[in-house]
Amino acid sequence: MQIQVDTSKGIGNKDALERWADNELNEKLNRFRDDITRVEVYLSDENGDKGGANALHCSMQARLGHHQLITVNHHGTTQDEAFRGALAKLLGSLETTLGRLKNHRDRESIRKDGGVAGQ
Repeated sequence: MQIQVDTSKGIGNKDALERWADNELNEKLNRFRDDITRVEVYLSDENGDKGGANALHCSMQARLGHHQLITVNHHGTTQDEAFRGALAKLLGSLETTLGRLKNHRDRESIRKDGGVAGQ
């Protein structure tokens, strides 16, 4: 599972943030490791140079080997709040999506015997 973290100009200490985000994502997404090929994280400060209250935005995309891209977004007043909110949403989406796929794959086919019932 590849992890890429990008930030806007208003976000400082990018190297430490990348290491922290990489550790968090590897720990929390470990059970989905076989299904996820790549996770992209983008943190931005929507107020930028304007000053005022922080309006941080975190977008996460998980690329799955056998399914469509999953994208989530979360706004927060701190980097931690924005990141953890997006991660919680991503976990919920992965559980729902991958749970449905697993149930679909494990279901027995009505065509199991090669014929239609009653014929």
